[in-house]
Amino acid sequence: MTPNPPTSTYRLQLQPEFPFAAAERAVPHLAGLGVSHLHLSPVLEAVPGSTHGYDVTDHGRVRAELGGEEGLRALAATARAHGLGLVVDLVPNHMAASPRHNHALRAVLRDGPDSPYARWFDVDWRAGDGRLLLPVLPARLPEVRDRFRVADGSLHLDGQEFPLRPGTEDLPLDELLDAQWYRLGWWRLARTELNYRRFFTVSELIGVRVEDPGVFAASHAKIVELVADGVVEGLRIDHPDGLADPQGYLEDLREATGGRCWTVVEKILTGAETLPASWPVAGTTGYDALRRLDGVFTDPLGAAELADVYREFVGKAGDRGGRWEATERRAAYEVVTHDLASETAALTRIAGRICAADPALRDHAPWALRTAVRELLVRVPVYRTYRTGGEEVLTPEAARGAKAAFAVPEEAAAVDVVRDLALGALGDGPEHRSFRARFAQTSSALRAKSVEDTAFYRYTPLLSANEVGGDAGRPAVPVEEFHAYCLRIARDWPGTGTVLSTHDTKRSADVRAAIAVLAQCPEVWAELLAEVSGVPAPDPHVAWTAWQTAFGFGSPDPDRLVPAILKSVREAGLRTSWTEPDAAYERAVAEFAAAGPGRIPLRAASAAAFALEPHIRAHALGALLAQLTMPGVPELYQNTEREYRALVDPDNRAPFTVGADDDHTALVRAALRLRRARPEAFGPGGTYVPLAAEGPAAAHCLAFARSGRVITAVTRLSLRLARAGGWQDTELVLPEGLWTDALDGVREFTGGPATEVKLAELFEERPVALLARVE
Repeated sequence: MTPNPPTSTYRLQLQPEFPFAAAERAVPHLAGLGVSHLHLSPVLEAVPGSTHGYDVTDHGRVRAELGGEEGLRALAATARAHGLGLVVDLVPNHMAASPRHNHALRAVLRDGPDSPYARWFDVDWRAGDGRLLLPVLPARLPEVRDRFRVADGSLHLDGQEFPLRPGTEDLPLDELLDAQWYRLGWWRLARTELNYRRFFTVSELIGVRVEDPGVFAASHAKIVELVADGVVEGLRIDHPDGLADPQGYLEDLREATGGRCWTVVEKILTGAETLPASWPVAGTTGYDALRRLDGVFTDPLGAAELADVYREFVGKAGDRGGRWEATERRAAYEVVTHDLASETAALTRIAGRICAADPALRDHAPWALRTAVRELLVRVPVYRTYRTGGEEVLTPEAARGAKAAFAVPEEAAAVDVVRDLALGALGDGPEHRSFRARFAQTSSALRAKSVEDTAFYRYTPLLSANEVGGDAGRPAVPVEEFHAYCLRIARDWPGTGTVLSTHDTKRSADVRAAIAVLAQCPEVWAELLAEVSGVPAPDPHVAWTAWQTAFGFGSPDPDRLVPAILKSVREAGLRTSWTEPDAAYERAVAEFAAAGPGRIPLRAASAAAFALEPHIRAHALGALLAQLTMPGVPELYQNTEREYRALVDPDNRAPFTVGADDDHTALVRAALRLRRARPEAFGPGGTYVPLAAEGPAAAHCLAFARSGRVITAVTRLSLRLARAGGWQDTELVLPEGLWTDALDGVREFTGGPATEVKLAELFEERPVALLARVE
């Protein structure tokens, strides 16, 4: 068991503008909130100037721009003096593909497959001309040829630097280029010609083979040292789905750290999917909790009505038909055939080599194998398969659906070959293991890019539902389902993380709360859209998305809204994209966003909109208190101890600041201090008991008890509640004992079978209640 498991964490985004010293100055404020641990974004050496740190360049050094190892250890000491520990974000899957800064990659480029660092990266040296493709040129090679120069034993181009193969320095330029272990190519070639594993579709991040014991040891020595020295007490594992064998990696990590770390994984669970029970971790980083928290405060009937309004308003400007499942499937096909063409080509090459070497599998055409790979990938309903349980994901039904894409039934036999390879049913040789791992890795990239980064921007009836791990087609979660989730977490994963806002959420919790309230009043939203129709938009889809974003954000701010809206149309890929931009369309989007959503205060535009403010507050506070007291370890993202309105990155990655207290702050302090004072009520061994209200408005109360010592009760769907006449005689029976209001420290309530509490009284001062049993 972890010696010092967190009771709550606070995430800080480190960057050159906010280094270790700045975090150290923030420690007294954060300790005063009641958190037990600071959660730091990646601390190892990264590309100079990086504002996020996920582009690691050297696993053996703490980042100099943040203050180096001395600064990290000083921060740990200050934190410890205030009763806090450190949790660090660890990035095992990828490094920056920067020859200038990544010494391991530089060695491979210089010395080729014989380099001792060649084992670090997934490079298919048999693809193409046998060299590693670097898609870094701004144009085709002939167009930039005259800008190359050789100096100091390296090749230089426009600020980029590449090592030279020994003995080639004095060759004529064309011969020199051909003599290298790498091929410099136009950046657009990455889509189809890439022969190294990357992070999703980001060619600037190269995958790392931590499944190799030597690579694991070398890339984890520094973090293991920091754990052994007590500097680091917890680890957040970034993107475990990108690893060849996530469970094997986590087992290696547990052994290396001696089990001294609270460890959670950034695992995105889909639908009812659960974390593999065999993984030696405390749980996830909390996106599964976020979906339940957002969903339980979303009105299902209103969300369905809003979807109808959306389809009528957007029409043909949105994704065809405006139905979530169809949008999701179309996006998957686009991504797997376009953005991930290099990855599907790699899988096809591996499958082809296996078939060529096995007499029983010969004569499957490359196009048939490629089609089978594509058709099976788009039918994986979760992010990826693992060591066990793959048959539950790659089902016979999925295979039958994949075979339907073949015009000739005999060619469809390739589907069985690809499925068996992905499940590990055809052998355990190096190529077989490689295919199985790469299929799973590609599957996770496909899911992330097609759902999170494409479909969520195309299907936008209720933007609050379009969050990592969410289900845009089913935005609401019944109270019973929320309780069932909490009961399972309390039993199986009591140390898992829970979140509402992160550095990766597309909208902060307070922005999502405002948007979600619209599901309780679709007619008000339709009226608001009609009132602002005089501001011409490039198309109805961008108008809907931009105005709803602005409504959630709450105040006009073109400097923040315009970039977020431009990013949304590029990610959607309906009229423009990152790689094929339509400059005229993007200019029109920017002008519309600045003149309309960036200028007009939509939430104050009418009495009906202004009247929603108390209900937005009720949702925001209710979700916050539920997150802080439900099973798991709650994390606060920086600045969310007060009202925090932020949009998609980079907007949500601005440096930490200390702001004025508000009702969020009072709630955070009360809940987190209670968690620290009564850890046995919330941690492993603590119980979760749903509490059901009785009366006409019972459905509007979400309540639960933690180990008979703490009670949380919050208002849900408060606008619907007000329209139905309020709480009336609705009551809540508290467990036996005397209970005090932890938010004001004054009010007291008596619990027991015959002592019902009127909810109108309980929620008289605020829409939430946190009660502590007097002991």
